[in-house]
Amino acid sequence: MGDHVTIYEVGPRDGLQNEKTLIATEDKIRLVNDLTACGFQKIEVTSFVSPKWVPQMADATEVLEGIDRAAGVTYAALTPNLKGFDRARHAHADEVAIFAAATEGFSKANINCTIDESLARFEPVVKAAQDAGISVRGCVSVITDCPYDGPVDPVAVVRVAKALAEMGCHEVGLADTIGAATPEKIAIVLDAVLQELSADLLSGHFHDTNGRALDNIEVSLQKGIRLFDSAIGGLGGCPYAPGATGNVATEAVVERVTELGYDTGLDAHKLRDVAVFARGLRG
Repeated sequence: MGDHVTIYEVGPRDGLQNEKTLIATEDKIRLVNDLTACGFQKIEVTSFVSPKWVPQMADATEVLEGIDRAAGVTYAALTPNLKGFDRARHAHADEVAIFAAATEGFSKANINCTIDESLARFEPVVKAAQDAGISVRGCVSVITDCPYDGPVDPVAVVRVAKALAEMGCHEVGLADTIGAATPEKIAIVLDAVLQELSADLLSGHFHDTNGRALDNIEVSLQKGIRLFDSAIGGLGGCPYAPGATGNVATEAVVERVTELGYDTGLDAHKLRDVAVFARGLRG
């Protein structure tokens, strides 16, 4: 699978979405620009969701239109429905993301519908994106443990991941949304998913609630995964996942995978400076 690991930086969106104090638009733009200078190929910039539910992302259009774009960098946005997709398209998002869940409890808490209803809702988004020439990233939340339904059956993860791939998602992210996974659990769910989908179609998204995120990334690498989400400074948490703390810190991921002999193409020194700025946005 090669010795290169791609880091998908999600700090500007997943890292900041749950902050109660509104962060200035210009600071969000600066964060994305500083991350671009670090060498990222993929940055999740914002989300086009209702400001009623996620007020921190109310300036999504202004942020996406205000950044300095670099050639070869994908600037992405979360779009849970057609209305959100249309706004993202007009703001020139290079890629959009849709999020499904492996459990009914989390699906209802996160997007207020069943799993099947969510998949049906996403189909027109994927179709519209394909018609517009915009790639779609699908993500599966709570792949091992759910704050509402408890332990998750890998069969449920496989079903949703496969549905997203068949729908037309060019990549399927597997997320330990509450940070409760262990390397043993991740190995089991990956073995199940890899029976249906190839490793180069998958990515990993790990929260560090219990301090196991780097270990979970390491076992994922052993299974052939080479794309991982992380947030600069370890920012973030999910408003619909009680107890979930931040995403795994980008700088920590880069240090670990580098120690393991992989190349990320990122400037570790610049990353540390950006991490200080990012954490400062939280006050």
